[in-house]
Amino acid sequence: MRPLPSGSRKNRGISLGLLALCLTAACCLQSQGVSLYIPQSAINATVEEDILLSVEYSCHGVPTIEWKYTSNWGAQKIVEWKPGTQANISQSHKDRLCTFDNGSIQLFSVGVRDSGYYIITVTERLGSSQFGTIVLHVSEILYEDLHFVAVFLALLAAVAALLISLMWVCNKCAYKFQRKRRHKLKESTTEEIELQDVEC
Repeated sequence: MRPLPSGSRKNRGISLGLLALCLTAACCLQSQGVSLYIPQSAINATVEEDILLSVEYSCHGVPTIEWKYTSNWGAQKIVEWKPGTQANISQSHKDRLCTFDNGSIQLFSVGVRDSGYYIITVTERLGSSQFGTIVLHVSEILYEDLHFVAVFLALLAAVAALLISLMWVCNKCAYKFQRKRRHKLKESTTEEIELQDVEC
């Protein structure tokens, strides 16, 4: 067997080196998969508020993002999309949801029935996926309590106005009484002086 010329050996070595490099890169890419970060895993809101369910992901290629909703009323898929494409939003959330390319969604005008678990799944082209959960609690504003406070404050204001009016009336009466008394005292002293003059 004849040895290969030195130029062929170099080409073959370079080819094998490139092949090994590509295989190593592919293994690294597969081992990294999808990473998902949820900055706020629990959100408290009130009725009619707009809520941002914020997430961030990193992966290779364009993933498929899916959000599901689970609560006491049941479970359902609410949206699925690939960043840069039109989102497939469920009928129940059609006009109440906005998607973002980083995987976040925004819910508009939430209600008590929106309370529950929101599960995001980010799936890579190669099949690896990652999921995370955000818990949303929506509470009602208790208008009855506010109504009670408003009525109580109105009652206090009415009582204060009544007391101020009574004080004003009492002050006027006292002023008139003192004036009459002074007038009578003046008259009586004038009569005494006249009597004294008459006696003298």
